[in-house]
Amino acid sequence: MKRALLLTMITLIGIANLTGATALQTPSQFQVQGLPNDAPQIARQIFDKHTSVFGIDIFATASMQNNQILHAANMMAEYLDNDEDGNVDDPFVVAEMNRRNAALIVFEDENEFENLFEEIEDTPGAEDIFQSWQTLFDQDIVPNGASFGEFDATLEEVLHLISQFGYANAYPEAFGEDPGSLLTDAMDVARGGRFFNVPNRYPANAWYTYDDRTCEYNCMAAEYFYWALTSLLNGQAFSGRFEEINHEWRLNTPEKLRNGDTMVYALLTNPIYKLPTILPDGVYR
Repeated sequence: MKRALLLTMITLIGIANLTGATALQTPSQFQVQGLPNDAPQIARQIFDKHTSVFGIDIFATASMQNNQILHAANMMAEYLDNDEDGNVDDPFVVAEMNRRNAALIVFEDENEFENLFEEIEDTPGAEDIFQSWQTLFDQDIVPNGASFGEFDATLEEVLHLISQFGYANAYPEAFGEDPGSLLTDAMDVARGGRFFNVPNRYPANAWYTYDDRTCEYNCMAAEYFYWALTSLLNGQAFSGRFEEINHEWRLNTPEKLRNGDTMVYALLTNPIYKLPTILPDGVYR
């Protein structure tokens, strides 16, 4: 997640029309093509491939396979249209993402990312454009990974984009990443206290114990949202996963979450927020 905050970037295509956001890109329309004509020049210096989901851009480098890009697109569509009826479940969330020009950017690896962005870091205004992108690397994309004991991190990175730029802005009192929202109040309990910096040692009763010191409070909130929702959707319970993640997160099943974190469970299951109830599998129908 530290790269999720460090590598969020660029203002791109302004598609903020709410009606249009619910009508763009039905399942059969997902296609990987070149960049659209109105993509800014700075994007053309980096990316060669593009698709979009309900108006939300996915940009990728030439090294990325089309099927990997389409897997990410399907995952995003499933999160946003969880009942798969062709319309987004919560237009306000998608409208906020489009208003902020949120986009997913896909690279072969971190070396490719670093090399390409070295070329534009001195471009005037570059600092301002590091605001609304979420990175995804080829190694993160593991379709059907749980069936062979690997986590498909597409679930994480796509959700970070949606939570940070969608839910946190559509419902700041509930999902805002600053202290005092329903989400962060629950997180403060889960961590055993309100810590603006990673403590030297978490309290013994904490069940969310992320220790990346580059991850500040709002970053911790984004991670907490991801852990809680994917656990609720039974995405963290496959064989061997608990042993891999328990140093950071202990409530990895729906039952553990319901019994162990009543505050976030109540928040995530509140129907007014229309959160996903089915874990995306990369097949948007």
